[in-house]
Amino acid sequence: MSVRDLADYPWDAVAPYAEKARRHPGGIVDLSIGSPVDPTPEVVARALREATDAHAYPQTVGTPALREAIVRWYERRRGVTGLAPDSVLPTIGSKELVALLPLLLGLGAGDVVVHPRAAYPTYEVGARLVGATPAAADDPADYPEGTRLVWVNSPGNPDGRVLDVAELRRIVARARELGAVVVSDECYAELGWDGPWASETVPSVLDPRVSEGDVSGLLSVYSLSKQSNLAGYRAAFLAGDPTIVARLLTARKHLGLMQPLPVQQAMVAALGDDDHVARQKDLYRRRRDVLRPALERAGFRIDHSEAGLYLWATAQEDAWETLGRLAELGILAGPGHFYGTQFPQHVRFSLTASQERIDAAAARLTGS
Repeated sequence: MSVRDLADYPWDAVAPYAEKARRHPGGIVDLSIGSPVDPTPEVVARALREATDAHAYPQTVGTPALREAIVRWYERRRGVTGLAPDSVLPTIGSKELVALLPLLLGLGAGDVVVHPRAAYPTYEVGARLVGATPAAADDPADYPEGTRLVWVNSPGNPDGRVLDVAELRRIVARARELGAVVVSDECYAELGWDGPWASETVPSVLDPRVSEGDVSGLLSVYSLSKQSNLAGYRAAFLAGDPTIVARLLTARKHLGLMQPLPVQQAMVAALGDDDHVARQKDLYRRRRDVLRPALERAGFRIDHSEAGLYLWATAQEDAWETLGRLAELGILAGPGHFYGTQFPQHVRFSLTASQERIDAAAARLTGS
């Protein structure tokens, strides 16, 4: 497969529903895409401003200060100990990494890339770009022979599902049997809501309880887009097996994949400040506490959604029919068809809208 063979970008299919929603007298409530609407924290913006004299090329590997900040963050926020600066690497957002990783790992025809059944489409795109075979599976027992890369997404997009330590251990054990690399996309890890995740840290694949102190074949991916409203900064990083990190670093040097120096400085500030993360989480909690009961009163069933930025809901009808009904109310959501073939009756509602827009959606859904 080549770039020319890629299907049309799926969100283009939502345009007619968006147009209908915009005609609502109260305006559109766009809950379809998880793009932050809240301001970038001042502590981060100040660091960016102070680093604008970036006349030299940045280092692909990242500044020593950034690498140390990433290591400290994993220990403080995720309970991951023992990482060294050569075990981490900044990336230009996380989506480019997801798409390019099969290429950077040298995968190709005959290799299998496993991803969750409810999955962000870029996992599959990255596999197909190199001629590998994507396979949707949640149970490690279903991972086929020939699997070389296993994508984990916890908390999940779109479904907000969290994998606990026992589940992650099973995934790692099966992947090691197959000789596969496990890469865990953990971008929503700071946003736990229900059950144990209301008070406990969402476990990383690098958590010692999962890895037993051996991170070989394991990578964790994290983005500051969600916790810190830095989607426009393209601020992300990976951590884990230093041998794999070194391979990726060499490839990324050749490709010129360098994170801008001002962004690196901003990331140091963001990773060192937990207060703005707590404030942002509180904003999302308030929005969720309004939207979830309104959806349930309107006849939706919420599945998983114990963490993350989304509510994964079904009205037990085809998602396009649901989108049409929602558009009549001036509400736009994301159809489950975009997240694999397994969930044609689900829609994804994002919490990344202002409180005023969330309140408007709730009022329209409940007729109040």
